[in-house]
Amino acid sequence: MSLHEDFRVTDGALKIELATEADYQRVGDITVDAYLHAGHFDDPEHEYLRFVRKVAQRAAAAEVYVARNEEATIASMTLLTYGNVYADIALDGELEIRMLSVDPSVQRSGAGRAMVLAAIERARLEPGVHTVSLTTGQDWKAARALYESLGFVRAEERDWYVPDTDILLIVYTLKL
Repeated sequence: MSLHEDFRVTDGALKIELATEADYQRVGDITVDAYLHAGHFDDPEHEYLRFVRKVAQRAAAAEVYVARNEEATIASMTLLTYGNVYADIALDGELEIRMLSVDPSVQRSGAGRAMVLAAIERARLEPGVHTVSLTTGQDWKAARALYESLGFVRAEERDWYVPDTDILLIVYTLKL
């Protein structure tokens, strides 16, 4: 994936851009807070939540974006392509959205939608990318409704279980 350092999107009061080192702590906090608030985890020290806090490592290998509203960072996401060490589901020709999270205090404000739209726009700039893919939780109704409203289609044959659990993750794709 080629890094487009100048890729930025403005959506109303939101400015979406690559995260800087100064954002990494906040990105980790937003992700953990969003997952805890949604009830996906009950222990802030869960192994996966410790993993998502390693933003500097992730940013060295993938594109980590933030959304700012009046200079406050309120959302984040990671974008990557097939073959990236952080890719869970990306196939050749796909840009995968991972760890899309919105600060619980501003959820339902349109920040998540703006982030997904920015990811789609970013995907269109990447040579060879023809599809955007993502994984979401089986019971994450609001997230699933958002993705479906934007034209994503469930790729049921690609659904998968978190290793060593009974947690089913749902895969969605959007052809560009």
